Amino acid sequence: MRSWLYVPDIRNVGSSEADALIVDLERAGEPAGVRSWIDAVARPAVWVRLPVGEPGRHAVRAVVSPALAGICVAAESANELAALGTVIAEAEEAVGLPVGRIAVVPRLETAAAVLQAAEIARAPRVARLQLAEGQLVRQLRVEPGEDERELLWARSMVVIAGAAAGIAPPIAASCPAGTECEPSAQVLRRLGFRGRTCLDDEQVRIANKVFANASTLA
Repeated sequence: MRSWLYVPDIRNVGSSEADALIVDLERAGEPAGVRSWIDAVARPAVWVRLPVGEPGRHAVRAVVSPALAGICVAAESANELAALGTVIAEAEEAVGLPVGRIAVVPRLETAAAVLQAAEIARAPRVARLQLAEGQLVRQLRVEPGEDERELLWARSMVVIAGAAAGIAPPIAASCPAGTECEPSAQVLRRLGFRGRTCLDDEQVRIANKVFANASTLA
């Protein structure tokens, strides 16, 4: 998938060309309302981004449905994902889904998460990894330049972890403010990413263009 569009408000979703939608549950409203929207929206790939901790586990029970493709969640270890997997399995059974049907994309937001990328990538249900560079940059006090080489090591670690685990290539972070999005996406493609998160339709257009010829590998 080339483009993953964040949806902060389910009331304002147009006819985007994004390959997938990610509904942010911390901003989109009550999980039950989000589930009703997902069931009605008739999109092939709708994901939800969970809040951390107990609120996220509680939300799982409310949002899991046959129309949900999967869950994005911050994680620093495979053990965290195993615990979440138990909650997801209960929710799947409650709505008549086979256990294991709902996929998980772990968000690597911290240095600890990046260092555990290989373990996290091998956890059950993990479809691919997502590198959350905004949070990581703040923790590391990194100041990326135009060529973004300061992020090379972390990005390569995530690509290698996913490849070693035999899962799909990772999702890159959205284009930072003040950055030329197309050259940035070209850098990511050369590093082995096959898509990125997007904040608006222009970023979706660029992601679809840059990663188009690579989509068969994703």
